[in-house]
Amino acid sequence: MLACASGLAILGTAADGAAAVLRVNPGQSIAAAVARAAPGDTVEVARGDYREHLRIDKPLTLRGLDQPTISGGFTGDVIRVTATDVTIAGFNVRDSGLDLDAQNAGIYVVPGAHRVTIADCALVFNLFGIWLENADNAKVLRNVITGRRDQMSVKRGNGIQVYNTRGAQIVDNNISFTRDGIYVDVSRDALFRGNKIHHVRYGTHYMNTNHSTWENNESYLNRGGLALMEVRDLIVRNNVAWGNTDHGIMLRTIQDSVIENNVVAGNGRGFFIYDAEFNVVRNNLVSHNHTGVHLSAGSSNNEVDGNDFIGNEEQVKFVAARDVEWGRKQGNYWSNYSGWDQDGDGVGDVPYEANDLVDRLNWQYPLVKLVLSSPSVQTLRFVARQFPLLRAPSIVDRHPRTRPLNPNWRRWNDILPH
Repeated sequence: MLACASGLAILGTAADGAAAVLRVNPGQSIAAAVARAAPGDTVEVARGDYREHLRIDKPLTLRGLDQPTISGGFTGDVIRVTATDVTIAGFNVRDSGLDLDAQNAGIYVVPGAHRVTIADCALVFNLFGIWLENADNAKVLRNVITGRRDQMSVKRGNGIQVYNTRGAQIVDNNISFTRDGIYVDVSRDALFRGNKIHHVRYGTHYMNTNHSTWENNESYLNRGGLALMEVRDLIVRNNVAWGNTDHGIMLRTIQDSVIENNVVAGNGRGFFIYDAEFNVVRNNLVSHNHTGVHLSAGSSNNEVDGNDFIGNEEQVKFVAARDVEWGRKQGNYWSNYSGWDQDGDGVGDVPYEANDLVDRLNWQYPLVKLVLSSPSVQTLRFVARQFPLLRAPSIVDRHPRTRPLNPNWRRWNDILPH
């Protein structure tokens, strides 16, 4: 080991320009080590508290040993990355400034700083957690991001901001108490997998971003779960959105996408589908929401099949000029289906209609719900179906299943309040 003039240690220096490892101990300067490092070097930082702002302007690895803390002292960005091929791993990064116009962040990645990796960090008490702009093929992995709980939501930044990027991988992060958990705009070819997002405004606020995948994420106890807007060619699968006050999953102005095997439970609205066309919505569990699906703005040309609608106070809220048919291939399960299955094949013998006269009375006069199970109300529902002048345009499932498809549907009966 060779001591340099600044007191930093340089470990493993090899001949012929091979990469070196520079060691920083408490009381020493990380910024000085970064300045001294050559492209491709590694700067290792021992556990301790470091109050400084870092600018990483060359390809290198910044690695924390036993989770050291870097504080920005509540000004500016704590770490700003301006070079390609930078890796930051294993730090507590905290105390950025609060300037929304300057977009102060725990880690700010500037346009052109491609192939950055940010992994295994805790980003706390920053305005924005991580800001990525025009930084292609970024990896944000296994970080814990907690925002400014002392600020009103409108004054907070987002947990992870992804703007004008290609190929981002946002995987296994835990995000809370920011404005939006993950905000994405004008990007493409991204992967969002295994993230947990809670106690924010929108779990994700996602716009103008095509050809991407959302899978195995959990968004809960937010105002909204996943908000996917003005997009096409998405795969949205195996996500769980529960306990959100507005919606579980919003599909707004979305086309040519597959939304499958998701659980939306205990939300204000399970799915909010607006101006959505030519999508496949299949094998989702929609359970114990105030409204199972709110469908509007001409969202008619979609394949909606194999879903389980269980225990929603209102299965479908739908206002349109004509019927929309669901369940053409497999049929959906509706827990309030009042028909019968005489031959026992698991398919109802009469169609399911979501919006009949009784449903409209429920919307106008909520107290009607107190007598929904009475013979008189059931008779009214039957009579309305016999006289077309009394019925409103509805979601119609001509082959409703009589048993749920999802084998774990009872789990949500047990854990959600009734």
